[in-house]
Amino acid sequence: MMKSWSPASRREDLQKLFQGYASGRPALPARALLRFLHQEQMELEATEETAERLIGTYEVEEAARGSGSMTFDGFLRYMESREGCVFNRAHACVYQDMEQPLSSYFISSSHNTYLTGDQLVGESHLDAYVYALRKGCRCLEIDCWDGPDMEPVVYHGYTLTTKIRFRDVVATVEQHAFQTSAYPVILSLENHCSEEQQEVMAQHLISILGNKLLSAPLPQAAAGGLPSPNDLKYKVLIKNKKLKPQIRAEEAAGTEAEESVNEGEDEDEEEDDDADHDKTTAKCCLLKKSESKKRRKVQVAPVLSDLVIYTSSVKFVSFSHAKQHQSHCENSSVAEKKARRLLRASGADFVQHNQRFLSRIYPAGSRTSSSNYNPQEFWNVGAQLVALNFQSLGLPMDLNHGRFQDNGGCGYVLKPPVLRSSRSFDPGCSKHSHKPTNLLLKVISASNLPVPRGGKALDPLVRVEIHGTASDSQRRSTHAVKSNSLSPHWDVNMDFSLRVPELSLVRFCVRDQTGLFSSDFVGQYTLPFSSLKKGYRWVPLLSRDGCSLDPASLFVFVWHS
Repeated sequence: MMKSWSPASRREDLQKLFQGYASGRPALPARALLRFLHQEQMELEATEETAERLIGTYEVEEAARGSGSMTFDGFLRYMESREGCVFNRAHACVYQDMEQPLSSYFISSSHNTYLTGDQLVGESHLDAYVYALRKGCRCLEIDCWDGPDMEPVVYHGYTLTTKIRFRDVVATVEQHAFQTSAYPVILSLENHCSEEQQEVMAQHLISILGNKLLSAPLPQAAAGGLPSPNDLKYKVLIKNKKLKPQIRAEEAAGTEAEESVNEGEDEDEEEDDDADHDKTTAKCCLLKKSESKKRRKVQVAPVLSDLVIYTSSVKFVSFSHAKQHQSHCENSSVAEKKARRLLRASGADFVQHNQRFLSRIYPAGSRTSSSNYNPQEFWNVGAQLVALNFQSLGLPMDLNHGRFQDNGGCGYVLKPPVLRSSRSFDPGCSKHSHKPTNLLLKVISASNLPVPRGGKALDPLVRVEIHGTASDSQRRSTHAVKSNSLSPHWDVNMDFSLRVPELSLVRFCVRDQTGLFSSDFVGQYTLPFSSLKKGYRWVPLLSRDGCSLDPASLFVFVWHS
């Protein structure tokens, strides 16, 4: 990725840097370039060979290249290349340890994946699964209901959302599951089907997914823990309620088995009451609860139960109950409000719970417009499957994209040591034993900001946000520059003190000031603190829907200790 061109102000900023190390010469010798890399870019591992490689890659003037030096044009090409980006390009490929148990990773997860719009009358479409998978999503949700002609359908039950066939969803997953990432896909089934149609579901999963479907435990995981992402490469896992061994034994003996329903996967039953619902939503929820009570409790079909290997869904009771009774292969889905109460009351217990078990968090039923919660508060306690409505644009999905562009965008990001350590850690505690990290960001300038349709130049400002633990979350803003979309200049220093930087995301947001207290979104870029490159860097900008706004960018200086 090479920036297309720089306005005069960006060239002036870089010219000053260049001249400071060129000492009046027309070109930078390799040693001077190396000194720049060490002192300004903080690339202490760089050697003379590094400088020579950069000259060979970015210098276009043959005479300069032959003498082992870099002209300003070559310097400009280097600074605006991928190597000059604020995102550490070493993190654009899988670089983390992928041999840890699944519970040790944040896993990109979608809620009601089939929907392209709201939760009441939105359209269900196969393209929604393709979109999520291409975005690196590794946990997809499928709401399954009895359909005509013994073909299960997928839709948001007791609403006017449209229906698609379960078999078509499975075929779509089979086709696109591993195009973006080789790591395992989890199909989270919200299963409302009769036993007969569950058997049809199992047949489709087996026949369509073939050897991609994990249908038996792995020999290397016999010790009782969860397997690793590497163990499960190119495999699809089924997340659903699983029959208990005693129920299977009672069935085999011909005695009456205790009912085993899909209680751990029915979001409607898990959802908390919300006094702030509007009347329409309240009526819809009452209808769903009324219909839910009328439903006949259906036992999980044995053939479907047999496909659940490492992701068996159980109802969450308490942390102490899970510690005593839950196996590594069992997980719980918890609504955002209940999860928020748990993390506020018992943050350290939540962290320890998520070291052993997978936890899935999903949006409140009151979010009928498919809005999203802020996922950061649940990542702070180590929840792995923080499910969002991928069709909804805005801050939560910006954070999700920022979190999961790390580690090559493979959909699995290793949780930081603080969430995997045996030492107690409560992200809600304002005082942590960690020595604070000081982050200095200097917002220097921007270039080529997109002009709105009316053609009026922007009054741009830059807001830098830190999303992390409660004590680390903060933001700073520059002043607005009047009527300058091409090359606004700020030169504003921003200082942040971070107690748990390894959990933090940094978000650069450009806004157009429209009034004394109002502004409109222009573009943003979010990345993990751990992926920040030090020194003078350019920041790409993305639109609200995540598309590149190239050649628009920011120019910043980054330093931390």
